[in-house]
Amino acid sequence: MKRTPHLLAIQSHVVFGHAGNSAAVFPMQRVGVNVWPLNTVQFSNHTQYGQWTGEVLAPEQIPALVDGIATIGELGNCDAVLSGYLGSAAQGRAILSGVARIKAVNPKALYLCDPVMGHPEKGCIVPAEVSDFLLQEAAAVADVLCPNQLELDSFSGRRADSLEDCVGMARALLERGPKAVLVKHLAYPGRKPEDFEMLLVTAEGSWHLRRPLLAFPRQPVGVGDLTAGLFLARLLLGDDWVAAFEFTASAVHEVLLETQACSSYELELVRAQDRIVHPRVRFEAQRLAV
Repeated sequence: MKRTPHLLAIQSHVVFGHAGNSAAVFPMQRVGVNVWPLNTVQFSNHTQYGQWTGEVLAPEQIPALVDGIATIGELGNCDAVLSGYLGSAAQGRAILSGVARIKAVNPKALYLCDPVMGHPEKGCIVPAEVSDFLLQEAAAVADVLCPNQLELDSFSGRRADSLEDCVGMARALLERGPKAVLVKHLAYPGRKPEDFEMLLVTAEGSWHLRRPLLAFPRQPVGVGDLTAGLFLARLLLGDDWVAAFEFTASAVHEVLLETQACSSYELELVRAQDRIVHPRVRFEAQRLAV
């Protein structure tokens, strides 16, 4: 019997709703990956409600928890680390320490960094020190980097002006260390307003994918967390870069269709669980010549 992959997911958690680990853990489990959630923050709800309660995990707890897993002899079974929303730069450095420790006992382990830099206009606030850490330290360590357009622009120090420009910016990121850059949401000038566009760039080439942009009174939170988690899960399950890319886009679209049908602000992960595993519509990525 084929071994079930194990993944350490280090990001935020909300008690109510779906963001961070609360958006990613169940879908990753549902497609067939054992997930070890390590929550960098525990909030009552995501911050785009405008008010919340909870606290940030002390940075020293991250290596302590990793040490606990090592003590019981399980750290070498970790096949990947996923990091997302950070409460502080010190948390980020603690995560990189954990990644190094895991790679020391399992050199094949992957590290996917979802470089959450925040959207102040939406109420998602990230300390400046966290953005600096992601730009200056995390990108060089990550095997896979999953920025959105805002974060891709931040890594590049300017705004993209075309799809070709986005490809060039992603390729420049590969030179910092990652094997792949998945841009979860493109927002370059001149794109079609009815489409939701994504981009995958590796050393082997570049692929562009379009799916319909669904309308919501308020766009659901956690879509990026869901995207990064499913992409990494499918890689661990044996998909190549492009197959994981196409599956992820299709599965996320299914979740959004169910969320829209329920007129929900929170992602309808439970209702869409079977469609996450078996998407009804598959979107095909187009290889780019640029």
